[in-house]
Amino acid sequence: QVQLVESGGGLQQAGGSLRLSCAASGRTPSNYAMGWFRQAPGKEREIVAAITWSGGRKYYADSVKGRFTISRDNAKNTLYLQMNSLKPEDTAVYYCAARLGTYIYISVNEYNDWGQGTQVTVSS
Repeated sequence: QVQLVESGGGLQQAGGSLRLSCAASGRTPSNYAMGWFRQAPGKEREIVAAITWSGGRKYYADSVKGRFTISRDNAKNTLYLQMNSLKPEDTAVYYCAARLGTYIYISVNEYNDWGQGTQVTVSS
């Protein structure tokens, strides 16, 4: 099992930027895919972005394309999400997730390990 701890959330004005980090520890297998999800109040958890272990393939939800960038540093066992041009509709709890595998995974039920989440609030 992989332990995941998110950080970097907070309050930001619309148009601003935040950078989320997700530190992985424990049994970190050599090939594991990761993703960022978010859940707003009253809504289901949804994919934001995903990345393969090598970082060679990335996926973005349409709502964040061109504004968010996912990346990872395997030497530091850390996943990142750079969020620019933030909008009020980006307000949610953001979760990182991990699973063994070499593909891109974009569904909630495809991931085994989850962090506790970090709150992102964007004011208008």
